[in-house]
Amino acid sequence: MITGSVNEVKTRKFGGFVVDARAAELYRRGKKIRVQHQPMQVLLALLERPGDVVTREDLRKKIWTADTFVDFEHSLNTAIKKLRQALGDRATNSKYVETLPRRGYRFLAAVETDDAAAATPTVGLKKAGKLEGKVFALVAEDGTECILAPVDPKSFEEWRKLVSLSDDVGISMMITQHRLLLLEARKTVRLLSRDLATGWCEVRVLEGEHYGKTALVDRKTLKR
Repeated sequence: MITGSVNEVKTRKFGGFVVDARAAELYRRGKKIRVQHQPMQVLLALLERPGDVVTREDLRKKIWTADTFVDFEHSLNTAIKKLRQALGDRATNSKYVETLPRRGYRFLAAVETDDAAAATPTVGLKKAGKLEGKVFALVAEDGTECILAPVDPKSFEEWRKLVSLSDDVGISMMITQHRLLLLEARKTVRLLSRDLATGWCEVRVLEGEHYGKTALVDRKTLKR
């Protein structure tokens, strides 16, 4: 059985960037940008409070634990420098990360959260074990080029009912309303969770028209 729950916001968008908070990954126009752990954690902390001042002490408590014996000031300055490099930003006339001397930092750009992703359920509330976080290519049935993927449990149940009734008009309406996604074969997705009983998986789309969205697909349609 597929059940739903409201999760924390998983995707945040700004400028031409998309941040997958769950996987701690940064993308620009569909291309993954390599960001080290601490710079990414700083970015995630800033994105939680866009427009607000996030103090250096806030960042220390959130990212550098009390039992971490490092030069915090140097580590934070290095993390900010590497984050700016990843974003193509600069310390003066910043577009994204503003420095407030002796206080902290502020994220300047408007941040959009993916509400659909935030409300998308996990599948059966069961993680996918070793497969969670892995990237797969989509495989369509013979003679087709696309996979139909409902965006949430409610859409899943409605879609299955329409299929049982052979209601092609209803299915077309769901596609038009973006409650049923047409995902192209051979495009890549990241596996987020899996219902071990049914084989249905929650995935994040990494390519194509629906980039960044989450949907439910059959495990049989995923290929490493």
